[in-house]
Amino acid sequence: MILADFIIRTEHGLYCPYGLFYLDPSSAVDQALISHAHGDHACRDNKHVFCTPETADIMRLRYKKSAGGAFTLKTYGESFELNGVNVSFHSAGHILGSAQILLEYKNTRYLYTGDYKLQGDATCTAIEFIKADVLITETTFAHPDTQHPNPIEEIKKLNEHTENVLLGTYSLGKAQRLTRLINDHCPDRKVAVHFQILPLHQLHEKWNIYLGKYQLYTRKMMKEVEKNYVYLVPPITFKSYARATNVCRAFASGWKNLQNQNDLQLLISDHVDWNDILKMIDLVKPTEVWTVHGDGVHLKAHFKGKIPIKSL
Repeated sequence: MILADFIIRTEHGLYCPYGLFYLDPSSAVDQALISHAHGDHACRDNKHVFCTPETADIMRLRYKKSAGGAFTLKTYGESFELNGVNVSFHSAGHILGSAQILLEYKNTRYLYTGDYKLQGDATCTAIEFIKADVLITETTFAHPDTQHPNPIEEIKKLNEHTENVLLGTYSLGKAQRLTRLINDHCPDRKVAVHFQILPLHQLHEKWNIYLGKYQLYTRKMMKEVEKNYVYLVPPITFKSYARATNVCRAFASGWKNLQNQNDLQLLISDHVDWNDILKMIDLVKPTEVWTVHGDGVHLKAHFKGKIPIKSL
């Protein structure tokens, strides 16, 4: 039997009152199950963190002593019991170490996706499809008009420009994916990464993730004559170079508003689009769908009379 209150929203985020733990809490709690290390899912100073080893490595790199108290590390598919709830982590295909969290209680399976994607990505483990009674899915891009283009075709746009490219990107996950894509599909381009991105590249390589060639970016390089560079910089640095000259400006994101006023559109997303969410539901075969990170209004209309959809 599906328990309507198995996962509830509180001031700290999503909470399982039956297992006495939180899923990706927004502020520090006693027991936190962390799906992946992006800041909007992995907060600081939780007393006890349950996550994959890769996620723990990233949190410790970024948060240092504030990463959390005790860590319990679980590899994909390894199950454990937490206050009567059976828990296991399964690849979400989002970034390095990202996991869906399967919760089993009284013969009912609840699958919390965290952030996930179905597109191929050489810098993280591909998503695993698991059947569940309840699918708790992100709905960041759950709109019928949203369909992410092929990332290989998007990155190949860089080959059409002769000038250096100032490429805004998120430091964790996206920057590593872009570095590998550029190395694989833009052979004449040279990748230079911002100093905030460099440690995350190095951590990926610790986990045997091959990114290809890259070098450390410096401000001096912006003034050099040599061409064919792609400078990967975090959002705040990208904004500070709003008036940069002699470069092609681009920002890699699925959000179309972030493409405004750039010289090149680069629609590369690490989230599922509308068709991917429909495919996920088809493969998981849930009896109910609970949505987060979006209201799921279009899913409710699409599945009306077929699958109950509710927003958490």
